[in-house]
Amino acid sequence: MDFSIAWQQINNIGREFMALLPNLIFGFLVFVAFLFAARGVRSLVERLTQHRKDSQSLRVLLSRLAYVATLIMGILVTVTIIVPSFTPASLVSALGIGGVAIGFAFKDIFQNFLAGVLLLLTEPFRINDQIQYKDFEGTVESIQTRATTIMTYDGRRVVIPNAELFINAVTVNTAYDKRRLQYDIGIGYSDDIATARKLIIEALRGIEGVLTDPAPEALVVDLAGSSVNIRARWWINPPRRADFMAAQDKGLEAIKNTLTAHGIDLPFPTQQILLHDQTEATDGDRKTQREGWPAGEGDVPQSRQQLRETETRQATETAKTKTTPVVEAKQGIVTPAA
Repeated sequence: MDFSIAWQQINNIGREFMALLPNLIFGFLVFVAFLFAARGVRSLVERLTQHRKDSQSLRVLLSRLAYVATLIMGILVTVTIIVPSFTPASLVSALGIGGVAIGFAFKDIFQNFLAGVLLLLTEPFRINDQIQYKDFEGTVESIQTRATTIMTYDGRRVVIPNAELFINAVTVNTAYDKRRLQYDIGIGYSDDIATARKLIIEALRGIEGVLTDPAPEALVVDLAGSSVNIRARWWINPPRRADFMAAQDKGLEAIKNTLTAHGIDLPFPTQQILLHDQTEATDGDRKTQREGWPAGEGDVPQSRQQLRETETRQATETAKTKTTPVVEAKQGIVTPAA
């Protein structure tokens, strides 16, 4: 076998690699320099925007964009050093050829990236805000260019793609300084509503942390089956979850103790069971079968059994009336023998 051709090809590859080796080493050094430069640019942007404490998300966006832009520039310079024939025009033409395929392959990634940029720019919520999205609720830990992470109140991390947060409804519990709490309290029908409302408002005013402006309220909202429901409403500041739970605990405890101490009934749901007697003797008789209606004055409708007995008695009397004249007529023509 003749290995001269293979050996010649190996020699050519070796010479080309040795000729390219300086460019590889220099390109690697340039890329490392750009990597450190990207970190420096990110730190510089963070320091320049540090005074904007009310826009932490925007600081994060600008620093990350500066970092990524510097890295992209470093990659382009490195490729140009290693492959001198490479130009930005060739990169644009290559992207034009495979742009459609890349767009379909990375559609979700690009969508989440763009949504993350818009979320960081528009700031519907910020880091450390408490939000609720569908079944997830917690504190925002970070807003990345791909996804947003929140820590739930029971200590779990939830990663939500930015596209979902951008196109769907999100509840921001800490968007404003104040938050209103409400709870429905049922009192008995025999209790005085004005007194109960006054006691509820007094109980809420005595709780530390409840705001006086807006003032607590007590509104009648329902005449339920076993109680008159009064809705207690009061405001707190700050509106975070821990403060919400503490204010609700203190408020309900104070309302219950105050109403009980002043003799206001707090009834639980009750039901009244009326037994329906379906026997023939009492079915329909309102004197014996009471289903919530009054017996009435004077004559009341008869039961089914009583109606049948009356009909039978009337039929018997009618039959007797028809047969009696016939018997008397027959007896009238009979004469005793001589």
